[in-house]
This record gives sequence, C-alpha cells and structure tokens, in this order.
Amino acid sequence: MSNFAFGTYRISDINPQHIEALKEAIESGVTMIDTSSNYMDGGAERAIAIAFREFDEYKKDEVEIVSKFGYLQGTNLFNYKENPSIIQNEEEVVKYSDECYHSISKSFIHEQLSASLERLERQRIECYLIHNPEYYILDAINRCISKDDRLDEMYRRLQEAFVGLEEEVKECRIGSYGISSNSFSLEHTSDEFLPYEDLLTLAYNAAMIVGNRTHSFTTIELPINILERDGLKCALWAKENGLRVLANRPLNAKYNNMMFRLADYDESKDYYNYFNELMEVCDNESLRPLYNLLEQLDASKHKFGWIGDYDVFLFAQIIPHIKKVLQRVEEDNTQAMLNFIDLFLIEYRKMVAHECAKRTKVELKEFFKECNASMQECALKFLMNRESVDYILIGMRKPSYVHEILSLQI
Repeated sequence: MSNFAFGTYRISDINPQHIEALKEAIESGVTMIDTSSNYMDGGAERAIAIAFREFDEYKKDEVEIVSKFGYLQGTNLFNYKENPSIIQNEEEVVKYSDECYHSISKSFIHEQLSASLERLERQRIECYLIHNPEYYILDAINRCISKDDRLDEMYRRLQEAFVGLEEEVKECRIGSYGISSNSFSLEHTSDEFLPYEDLLTLAYNAAMIVGNRTHSFTTIELPINILERDGLKCALWAKENGLRVLANRPLNAKYNNMMFRLADYDESKDYYNYFNELMEVCDNESLRPLYNLLEQLDASKHKFGWIGDYDVFLFAQIIPHIKKVLQRVEEDNTQAMLNFIDLFLIEYRKMVAHECAKRTKVELKEFFKECNASMQECALKFLMNRESVDYILIGMRKPSYVHEILSLQI
C-alpha cells in the first residue's frame, strides 16, 4: 500500500496554519515532505525549516525531504536578470515566457541547491529532482525543431544535469536524485512525451564520468490519478528497474482536455447571510458597480469548470474590479468594506467548489460507480492500491486535512 507524503505546492512560511499542518504531519508519522525551490517563491522550503525547528535531530532524520530545481520565476528570475552569470551558458536557459524561464544546467544546479539548503536550514537534501525538464521540449516544438533533434538535445541536457547531480552526491549535499515530469504521464505518441527508457543509461554514464561507484538515480515523480492512468506505464517501468514512484496531482485531474477537482465539498451555510449583508451595504450610487458585480457572481457560481478556473478569475478579474470600486470609498470605511468582502469571498469559493463537485460527480460517474465513499477517498484509494506507486503527494494545508488524509492509511 502506498504512503502519503506531504506536498507543499501551496504552503507558505507566512501562514501559521500551514506551519501547524506541517508540524502535525511530522508528529503523526509522515515520512516524506515534497517541495521545490519555486513553490511560493521559496516560501514552502522556509516553512519546512520553521516547522522542524521544534523537533530534535532524531525526528528530523525520520522524515525525508524531496526538493526540486529547474524553474526561474519570481525572485529566481529577478536574480538571474540582474546577474545572468549564475548560469554559465545562456543557451542552457529556456525562455518559455516573460514570467517563466527554465534551466537544468550544472551551474544552475549548484546555485539552486545552495539556496534550497539555506532555506531548509540543512546541510543535505535526501533527494533532489529535476523539475519538469520537458520545458526544453515544449520550447523546441514552438521553434519547429524536429522530434529527433529535440530529443537528442534533451538527452544531452539531461546527461549534463546528471553529471552535476552525481557531483553533488559525491560532495554529500544530496543523497540521491531523479526527475519530476508531467510529460511522463502522457501517451507515448504525444509530441510532449518525455521518453524515460534511457534515463538509467544516462545515470550510469554520469556516475562513471564523476567517478562514483554506482549511480544515485532513485526516484521519478509524475501525475497519476483515477482519470489520468497513462503514467502507470512509466510507474511500472520504474518499479521494474528498482526506482521508486511518487504520484502527484491525485485530486486535480485532466480528462477530455478539462480539469476536475476530485473531491466533495459541502454547500456553505453562511453564504447567503454574507451575500445579503454585502448587497445591502452596496445598495447606493457610489458602490453600484460592486453591487452589480455581486449580482453577476451569485448568478454565475455554478458556471465555473473547476475551482481552479475560479481562482484564476478571482485574481484576474474580481480583485482588480473591487480595488477600483473601493477607490471611491472614504479611507475610514475602506477596512470595514474589505472585511465584508473577504467574508463573502471565502463563502463564495465554498459555493463554487460545491457546484463544481456536483457537476464532477455527474460527468465522471463511470469512474466512481464502484465506490460509495467521497470522491477524494475513492480517488486516493485507487492510488493506494497500485503496487507501482510508493508515495502519494497531497497538499495538507490544515491540521484537520492531515488527520483526514492519514486516517485512510489505518
């Protein structure tokens, strides 16, 4: 049966609840925490360090930290633009978009590992993963490079990265390494698929180049869930070759080019109270645009494809609109309005999640027809029963989530 690992994709060092959830997971026997240099702009790694400060060295040794590198975003990207020399060869940087660069070069490995060790307050990371190296493939496709040429270059970059990782093993700064790739879970015929069959050969070659007795390639991480099952082929290959498998996105799944959250959510009991109160406050000339927005939101709460669509819409449309309206409000009243709006938005998101869950149950009924539990329990037990999956990575941002998830292992 698979073990649950604490995924830190949305964990922040400035959220006390996230720190408490990490502590609760450590105390409750979680043996792996998965993170990355780009999660919350380094905040996830800092949060892990804060949580571990209350534990002795014995407890620290019981929990494996898996971190990743590859992305240049946020502070990382700013630092690179200020000082491009941190990556020795500019051609090793994939400039995928204005906000997202990517690199797996040796010089970047060394710099990123040093930064992660500092944030984690550790001398060593047990396992260090290349994070989505297929960004080179995606960029090469956009530049119309042939499939054979782009795969040859991908393998060359991976070979150099493996050499860099073997050097870090030799220096005792990491215990082992591997790859986390979304492309491992695609169909083999997809242009974006990253072939994995030759990775061990690259690892053996890298170990020989560095002078290590054997390679330290141990781990792959990829999306696998009850909807996306192509990754099980990669997982089976990994187990046959002595590698361990970490499954991510167990509850956020793609199907027919759509995203689904595989979880049940209760309808908010307080939504209409907050909605009606806020509507009453906004029923005047100066706040009429906000009044109209609230009406539109209430009428549209069932129209979002999945909760992630709403989260994007919130930051791209709703918040900017609210900020513009509040410029008309007297400064003394602004904080009171923000409190009203915050309470409403918390309950509105619950309503959107509930509506999305109802639609998901209908649209995906064939996947859940043999399970009488909640969608999240059915989805997680699907993975727990896969012999080729060693760890299921799942976000547990509240102590209550930790207990809910870990109770499934009993």
